[in-house]
Amino acid sequence: MSRRIELVTLFLVDALAFGAANWMHFMVRFEWQWFGIPEVYPVGMLLVSGTLMIYWLTIFTFFGLYRERHADSRFDELVSLFKVVSIGILILVFAIYIDALQPGSTRLAILFYWAAVFACTAVGRIVVRSVQKSLVTRGFGTHNALVVGWSDRVEQLYREVGQYPEAGLNIVGAVRLERNGFHGRDGVPSDFTDTRARPETFLGDSGNSGDTSDVLTTVRTSAVSKSIEALPDLIDELEIQDVLIALGSEDQDALMEVLRLCDGKPVRLKLVPDFYSVVGGMARTEHMYGLPLIEVLPEPMPAWEQSTKRLLDALVSTIVLLVGLPVWILIGILIRLTSPGPAIYRQQRVGRNGRSFTMYKFRTMHENAEATSGPVWATEDDPRYTPIGRWLRKTRLDEIPQFWNVLKGDMSLVGPRPERPYFVERLAEEIPLYSRRHRVKPGITGWAQVKWKYDASLADVRQKVKYDLFYIENMSLRMDFKILFRTIRTAVAGKGR
Repeated sequence: MSRRIELVTLFLVDALAFGAANWMHFMVRFEWQWFGIPEVYPVGMLLVSGTLMIYWLTIFTFFGLYRERHADSRFDELVSLFKVVSIGILILVFAIYIDALQPGSTRLAILFYWAAVFACTAVGRIVVRSVQKSLVTRGFGTHNALVVGWSDRVEQLYREVGQYPEAGLNIVGAVRLERNGFHGRDGVPSDFTDTRARPETFLGDSGNSGDTSDVLTTVRTSAVSKSIEALPDLIDELEIQDVLIALGSEDQDALMEVLRLCDGKPVRLKLVPDFYSVVGGMARTEHMYGLPLIEVLPEPMPAWEQSTKRLLDALVSTIVLLVGLPVWILIGILIRLTSPGPAIYRQQRVGRNGRSFTMYKFRTMHENAEATSGPVWATEDDPRYTPIGRWLRKTRLDEIPQFWNVLKGDMSLVGPRPERPYFVERLAEEIPLYSRRHRVKPGITGWAQVKWKYDASLADVRQKVKYDLFYIENMSLRMDFKILFRTIRTAVAGKGR
């Protein structure tokens, strides 16, 4: 099933499960009185049940139970469900059931409600996932996958994937490499010329794999490339969701080239297991219905921290924009009075997964400041600043309109600073792994901003990329608060530039 249908189905099934659990708890405790005669008979159970249903749906969303779990184990999902339901019950105990500290029947009633919620939602999830599994084995809802690797390993992996249709991977393209064609990025050609590659051996010829041709979709000849540089275009053209990397344990340079080309693309990277020793802490093992794969660069933050981060983004942005509205209007008027041009400056920036968006700032430079020079970085004593612009930069108040970007979801409070497409294209060619910054939402402030100065040269950018990558690999709410504290301190002291 499609992602939209999956979400709607899960919401409906979970809502029915919560309703069933609430009804069972009501009947067992108040009608059948299994745990003794209750002291208070509830009024308005329909309202209470609806409120609890909304509560549980919110808890499930907050802890990531509606994230995509393509071809994941049903048992693993039940374990996650067990943890989230237990946490939800504990919250209810402290928030609502004050009499839980009393001995006797109340504790048993709460225990029964926990079991009812878990059992009902577990049954619903198992039914939905079983239907999904059945559809996937019939070719519905599969992920488009692309294989990258040496010719012999590409064909081997193609056959292995065919033995696990439950994994939901539909190989629609391949980049077949020649072992003596790759020599890294230090001035030596990075194209892979595979003179041995014969596309027809990959297109439906399953070799000794038996009936794999009955399971897998035939790959188009045009989707088989001999050049590693074709990888980004194939990902876009074929709408790839998973890239399977079939390399050997000695192929560090080839892996790094694949990672570089996939940076900023909305794809999941999976390796053949014997490469685990090379990627170290950047990977985690997983089994997709028996198909052993290793996911590279998984989500940097757990689901509950991501939800909390987004909630804080929306809450703080709303407060800043509304509470300081008179001040922001006054700043806008001062900008208009001291220099011709609009108060708000709009500019295209590159965001998560390489998508462009319009970023807003209070204008700090004269209008058409780059008309003669073209795109250039600002400097500390830049003559293009307006009379009020330098002060806005020092106090970081020029960033205030970006809280609207945060509220819209284009940006976050904390993250790598978004750059213009012009500079992104140049820097991605000059700096290895630069595009990895696009794995997360850009931010108003970031680790690089509190640790380094404004970009004035390529050396500055290289240093800031190191800080950005460090942040991405160590993302946490604790680190976000640390960065926000340092940013506020810098703004109050007027040490910004």
